[in-house]
Order: sequence, then C-alpha cells, then structure tokens
Amino acid sequence: MIYLDYQATTAVAPEVADAMRPWIEEKFANPHSPSRWGREADAAIEVARKQVEQAIGLAGGSFAFTGSATEALNWAIKGTLEKVPAGRNRIVTARTEHAAVLDTCEWLEGRGVEVVYLPVGRDGLLDAAEVEAAVDERTALVAAMLVNNEIGVIQPVGEIAAIAHQAGALMLTDAVQAFGRVPIPEGPDLVAISAHKIHGPKGIGGLWMREGAEPTPLIHGGGQERGLRSGTLSPALAIGFGAAAKLASERRDTDAAYIERLWATAWHVLGPEWVLNGSPNQRYHGNLNIRREGLDAARLISNLRDIAFSLGSACASGSGRPSHVLRAIGLSDREARSSIRIGFGRYTTETELVDAIQRIDEAAKAQERFAA
Repeated sequence: MIYLDYQATTAVAPEVADAMRPWIEEKFANPHSPSRWGREADAAIEVARKQVEQAIGLAGGSFAFTGSATEALNWAIKGTLEKVPAGRNRIVTARTEHAAVLDTCEWLEGRGVEVVYLPVGRDGLLDAAEVEAAVDERTALVAAMLVNNEIGVIQPVGEIAAIAHQAGALMLTDAVQAFGRVPIPEGPDLVAISAHKIHGPKGIGGLWMREGAEPTPLIHGGGQERGLRSGTLSPALAIGFGAAAKLASERRDTDAAYIERLWATAWHVLGPEWVLNGSPNQRYHGNLNIRREGLDAARLISNLRDIAFSLGSACASGSGRPSHVLRAIGLSDREARSSIRIGFGRYTTETELVDAIQRIDEAAKAQERFAA
C-alpha cells in the first residue's frame, strides 16, 4: 500500500515505539500511585509534558494531557463558557472548523449560547475585518483552526488572537494539523493538539493553556491531571507523545524541506486538469486538496484501494454529504464530490508519490473516457 493520508493519521515513528515499549511491558505502574514505581512513571510523564510544551513553543502557559484533541477542544470551549463573566455569552468561529468545534458550538447553542459562524473566502481564509466586526464585549471565545484539516490553508491566528484580546475575549486554536509541522504563532490562549498526527500514538491529545485561561474541568473524579482533568494517565501514551514531539522539533527543518520537495514533485506530475482547492500560498504543503471536472472521487478511491488517500476529513468520510469545508469555500456539490485530499510527509518516498499520482491521474482519465 502507498500511504497518502497523513491528515487522517501518521505511522508511529520507530523512535516513539522504542520509547513506549518499556512502559507497555514491564513498567506498568499507575503514575498516580505513591509507590516507587508509580513515582517513576509520574516523573517520566513530566519529562514528556516538558517535551510537548517545548515543541509547542509558547511561553506563559502549561499543558494537560487528554484522551484526544476532540476532548481538548470540547473542554476548551465548554469549560471557557462555564467560567466567563455574565454578559459574555458569544462564540465566534469559522464555518470551516473541525466537527469537534462545530458540533460543540451547536450543542452550546441549544443551551442559550450565541454562536457566530464566519464565512471564509474562496481561498479558505477568514477576513480579519469580518472577525473584528463579529467580536465585541459579548464575546467569550474566538475559535480558529491554524491549519485546516481538509484543505491545508493557514489562518492568521496571531492576528485573530489580537482582535479577540482587544475585546476581552479568549482565543482557541485547533493546532492538530499544525503542531510539529508549522510554527504556532504567539497569541492563542488555548491550543489543542494530538499525538497521532505527528507520528505518535493514538488515544492521547492535549490542551495548552495560557496562565489564567484554564477552562473549568469537563471530566470530574480524582483530578489527576493538575486538578483540571480526572482519569488515570497512560505513561506509555504520554511518553510516546513526548517522544514524537521531541522528534518533530528536532526534525522540523528537515521535514519541512522534504515536504516542499514532495509538493513540487506532485505538481510536476499532475496535469493542468487538476485544480487546487484553497489558497495557493497561505497553506501547509503536505496537504494537497485538488479537484478535477467531472471526477467521481468516491469511485476513484474504490478503484485504487492500494493507495490510501481521502475525500476529506476522516471524521466525516462516512456521512455521504459533501465536505462542509469545500462548500464553505464556494464549491458546488458536484465540485466537492470531484475533490480528493492527498497527504504526505516524513516517510513518503518520492517514488511512491510519483507512482500514486500517475495512477490517480490515469484512473481519472479512464473515468472521462468511460463517461464519453
């Protein structure tokens, strides 16, 4: 199989697997136990926490592990709305956010919270003037994804955070697709990330919180994670996350240069019939979201089962509905259903990429010949 679905998940790095193995096998103690083995596990988790915080690269805050980025986003949004002063009952976000943000906002709307869903341009980007017009003294939280999971465009998160702060609101960014790939700018008060997007294990994410911006706990119990999140932490998963974060930091420049090379290779192979979805400039180049007139993208995937690529978000791939992100940038249902997402990264070889894209292109041409 040729794996080109890096936005859905990434392979666990060998270095990460090696770091986790002792904590899966002989070092199985509960990290919250006062025993010597428990204290050893707790110390290892704290090392991992520091590794993640250093990779995030923001000052003046702390990081808490969660079971996923979805949990982190739910916690950030619901927990913030629980603690804001009376009169601040508005969330401002974008129509292109991940379902973890949009569905949480919809849930809060049913409980009386006002949510403003801002449109994006054809390039997938928010207009700063529209953000500024929507954010006022009633706003509690502004949420904007740093790198879009479907089309890869990079929102001006630093500028958006400044607008939020000017109105006394907090700013949350979903940095799941950005962490370890592009720098996280200064400004956000809350940053959600995930391990399995950076060659770490599944089942663990986290929330970085600027001091004073910590949301009210979402999960209650023993308060194991800094009194903010209850539940027994997995040393293996936390240590895997830390190892993946450290590796991503060490390899950031190397990985970024390699992504640029793969991006250039991909466009060299693709023909002029393929059109890029989203901004051609303000984007992460490991995400290639493209469309072709008349293409049946679902059929294309079915015909090329030994190549892993996607229609868009893995979280919504089974819905049967056109991508809400592609619709938000102005594509028709037909154009959205003619779009595919190709994701590549550290372990993608140029030979694999060229072979896969040539086969994708040939299969698309075969559809055209059959339709004619």
